[in-house]
Amino acid sequence: MALAKKLDPTKVTQSLPISKPESRLYMSFISVAFISLLIGGLMGLLQTLVRSGKFTLPFGIDYYQVLTVHGVILGLVLTTFFIVGFHLAAMGKTVGISEQQLRVAWIGFWMMFFGTAMAATTILLGEASVLYTFYAPLRAHPVFYIGLALVIVGSWIVGFVNWHQLAVWKKAHPGKKSPLLAFMVTINTLMWFIASLGVAVAVLVQFIPWSLGYAETINVLLSRTLFWYFGHPLVYFWLLPAYMAWYVMIPKIIGGKIFSDSLARMSFVLFLFFSIPVGFHHQLTEPGIDPTWKFIQVTLTMMVVIPSLMTAFSLFATFEITGRRKGAKGLFGWFKKLPWKDVRFLAPFIGMLAFIPGGIGGIINASHQMNSLIHNTIWVTGHFHLTVATTVMLTFFGISYWLIPHLRGRKLTPQINRLGIIQAIIWTVGMTIMSGAMHIAGLLGAPRRSSYSEYAGGDQVTEWIGYQMAQAIGGTILFIGIILMVYIFIKLTFFAPKGEEEFPIAEEEEDAEPTPAWFENWKMWIGITIVLILAAYTIPVIDIIQHSPLGSKPFDFPIGR
Repeated sequence: MALAKKLDPTKVTQSLPISKPESRLYMSFISVAFISLLIGGLMGLLQTLVRSGKFTLPFGIDYYQVLTVHGVILGLVLTTFFIVGFHLAAMGKTVGISEQQLRVAWIGFWMMFFGTAMAATTILLGEASVLYTFYAPLRAHPVFYIGLALVIVGSWIVGFVNWHQLAVWKKAHPGKKSPLLAFMVTINTLMWFIASLGVAVAVLVQFIPWSLGYAETINVLLSRTLFWYFGHPLVYFWLLPAYMAWYVMIPKIIGGKIFSDSLARMSFVLFLFFSIPVGFHHQLTEPGIDPTWKFIQVTLTMMVVIPSLMTAFSLFATFEITGRRKGAKGLFGWFKKLPWKDVRFLAPFIGMLAFIPGGIGGIINASHQMNSLIHNTIWVTGHFHLTVATTVMLTFFGISYWLIPHLRGRKLTPQINRLGIIQAIIWTVGMTIMSGAMHIAGLLGAPRRSSYSEYAGGDQVTEWIGYQMAQAIGGTILFIGIILMVYIFIKLTFFAPKGEEEFPIAEEEEDAEPTPAWFENWKMWIGITIVLILAAYTIPVIDIIQHSPLGSKPFDFPIGR
């Protein structure tokens, strides 16, 4: 198949132009993401206001409808559409895309779009108030599950396009290492595909027949296990695009180079290994799983600390080397040389800092004894908002400041840059207040997935009330940040001055060690991943099928606990 962009077989590192047809596809994904940000953010604001006890939802809207929309739209729709669009743009920029691949990617987009519309419609009609985890025996309308299936299959189609793009590039460049950014996209897409097989099986084999009435009961423990087989690597599917920006784009933005291509690739390979066979650490309180297997998966969970520390070392090495090249003196003089007035750097850097307490919270969540204290409390919600809603989203915003104008043929103006800095500060302040209050309230026993109305008048609610008000204040500040970010998106898309904005891809340090050829051995990486998954899941899943209760009948009322 001929490439739409002519590749020079003598070059390995290339920055290819993005055509208008490509731009339309990539912007379609990103536009859906920002529309989702506005809708999901409004739902989040309503939740915090309701929990404050000072606001009642109008028009008979149910709290769990709002909660489900917030989780599905932000946790699944926004992230998936933005990541898939970013993946496509990264692959198009580094390895090229053919017209046929472009057409297939459009099929994936429309499948994801209509699947989202189907699921959203059932939620808005009150037929799917099951939260984004859609735990059985809560049962939604069949259209909800069919819509989710379409979103997953559509994302697979785009993933196959990404893999084919790299395969075509490899054929044109025999014996050459793949571009780092393309390698990273391939790893993240591979992780998404393997992980989403679990939720696809649950939806297609369990939930859809059950919701259609073909099955009277459902194996709850099996469905939850299949979800969390998917649910934890989902977190890394969100996170790894941020890592791509940190490794590849941030060094270019600050005027530096990638510290080590090999180190970056190895960290992504390790995330692939240790992100999937760890779902049991979300099920530590469930009695149907042998404690030995919980221990094994908790151990594997802790292994992700290694690539995280590798990433921190690589990034701060880049910062220090770049700063010293610019004349920095002393132990921390390089810190002053970083471009603090450039929102393309500032927003992702704040996200990096937020990942420190976020990572500590993750260790607590995955530790058996400490998990017993915070399990099913709003501490866990606060943790999600530190990792996904702060680390990931601020990095996505930082990406948007250069990606959107690059795709639209416009410029990031000084005025928009200043607005972006204000937006990043607003987001940080709002999230610090809201997430901090969630963590403290969680330690006091405040439940997640609840409006607290069931506990009205109790002594505990009196103890929580100050932190509930703080959540409402933080949520209000965050919504202001959302409005500002959507305004910036519209400005960059339609009204910024015409021009060219750089797609920042850094080069590797000249004296870095050569990247070993075995990084391109995809059979080895996939094989090791499959072995780890089979070792962690085969016996416990067989036990669940053989020994868990035959099934549970559905609840006919939408409660989220």
